Amino acid sequence: MSLRNIAIIAHVDHGKTTLVDELLKQSGAFRENQRVVERVMDSNELEKERGITILAKATSVVWNDVRINIVDTPGHADFGGEVERILSMVDGAIVLVDAAEGPMPQTKFVVGKALKVGLRPIVAVNKVDRPDGRADEVVNEVFDLFAALDADDEQLDFPILYGSGRDGWMNVNPEGPADEGLAPLFDLIVKHVPEPTVAEGAFSMIGTILEANPFLGRIITGRIHSGSIKPNQPLKVIDRDGKLLEQGRVSKILAFRGIERQPIDEGKAGDIVAIAGLTKGTVADTFCAPEVDEPLQAQPIDPPTVTMSFIVNDSPLAGTEGDKVTSRVIRERLFKEAEGNVALRIEEAEDKDSFHVSGRGELQLAVLIETMRREGFELAVSRPRVVMQKDDAGSLLEPIEEVVIDVDEEHSGVVVQKMSERKAEMTELRPSGGNRVRLVFLAPTRGLIGYQSELLTDTRGTAVMNRLFHDYQPYKGEIGGRSSGVLLANEAGEAVAYALFNLEDRGPMVIDAGEKVYEGMIVGIHTRDNDLEVNVLKGKKLTNIRAAGKDETVKLTPPIRMTLERALSWIQDDELVEVTPKSIRLRKLYLDPHERKRFEKSRANVA
Repeated sequence: MSLRNIAIIAHVDHGKTTLVDELLKQSGAFRENQRVVERVMDSNELEKERGITILAKATSVVWNDVRINIVDTPGHADFGGEVERILSMVDGAIVLVDAAEGPMPQTKFVVGKALKVGLRPIVAVNKVDRPDGRADEVVNEVFDLFAALDADDEQLDFPILYGSGRDGWMNVNPEGPADEGLAPLFDLIVKHVPEPTVAEGAFSMIGTILEANPFLGRIITGRIHSGSIKPNQPLKVIDRDGKLLEQGRVSKILAFRGIERQPIDEGKAGDIVAIAGLTKGTVADTFCAPEVDEPLQAQPIDPPTVTMSFIVNDSPLAGTEGDKVTSRVIRERLFKEAEGNVALRIEEAEDKDSFHVSGRGELQLAVLIETMRREGFELAVSRPRVVMQKDDAGSLLEPIEEVVIDVDEEHSGVVVQKMSERKAEMTELRPSGGNRVRLVFLAPTRGLIGYQSELLTDTRGTAVMNRLFHDYQPYKGEIGGRSSGVLLANEAGEAVAYALFNLEDRGPMVIDAGEKVYEGMIVGIHTRDNDLEVNVLKGKKLTNIRAAGKDETVKLTPPIRMTLERALSWIQDDELVEVTPKSIRLRKLYLDPHERKRFEKSRANVA
């Protein structure tokens, strides 16, 4: 059976995973009576909730005696570490773009990587049934994008299909007909995508996806570069420099058949398989026969741009809601995560109670924290900080991102003002249809931390912001921080409604009545720029004299509920987010007021 390996590239929410659902259905990968969940490739609980693909996954379909291996790639640049490796496994790419939004920054990010490795793309314009669709303009934008990314003549001569992934059809005409389903897409893949190129020699493969299986141990997925492999065959693992990491035997070879992975008797060159039985080999290592000495070249990975401290939870409420609280279990979990995710970097601090975790962006780190809290971990995390670099002359360089904001025209003024305060430079302003404008900026990553929620407030929820790492540039100078101080609890106990009611004129609260608090915990946002200690435990004084009028029931203004991402971006450098399986609390780094004053003094002296 001949083979085709293809990746699907698209921006977040352009319908990539839904299209894969339909490809599986129409190729007969499901039984007729099989109950199929929606977005079958988003297997992770967080992926289903957020509607984004976080982990790259492979599947396989058979069309007219051709096996097509399909890889669903993440559309978010924060998970770009997955994307770079995936592209080394495939020979073609479907670039899926929304008929209204057109190519977006994350599409540009992945397409740039795909064109660089020489893949010839197929462009599929999705959601042509949208009332604001503009399919022809979008095709022109895609061509301009490819040209800007230095595509060669062959890559610029791309075939185009139009359709709706949700309704399960694609055609060379935007109007249809839709009755052929996805057959035109299948046929085009078979015709346009070349068969995998196979090298001569003994077995070799680069590891691209790593996962842990409770029954089989470490499973590594990759495309076989040369040779073939059978169960129980001896193997060795070498790193990028050719150093031997381990030797062992393959216990099982699994291949994708539909959405299921099934054991096979032999994996041949060109196919995408998963192998089990080795304990140390990881992503970007070469898995090969004992006689092979030269490692295969792996794609270089972009450096991390954001770092955070993960600290053992030392608050008075530590250990009351989670069962994994010690530095040992947190350390094990973080290093296990770093094994499979090459875009993450973990460093242990000198005190052994905290870890510096660096990644591509706030979202990637927030997803890791959210996953850990669901597993029962308790920890405190600091505000994200950017990873600086130095050039040859010793000057400080900081990461710069390309930011694309689509917003209603009436709100564009406030967006430009706020972005310029964050040291951003506008590079483009153009109408994007329907009284909306597209603003493109080059902005320091520092200035973008925490801007998402502010942007939605300023634009009444109408703005869409997309970010993409651009490069490192000279340090842009100081950027102003949060303008308001915080309200801090001055003792431990349970918050009382009467006390919260009387504090409402000091600023909005972030806790509700009945919640447990402790000294140094943030309970509200101060209306002024200084921090204020308040008593949230103070009840109403009771007397034995009946009041003349009936006591009014205290009506509290609902508190501001901090999500994990919002909390991380809102806190300052001297504050932490305490994360447990049940709660997200905000607190000061130093809970004792005297220690806080000493810390402030030392910081003032340094400044």
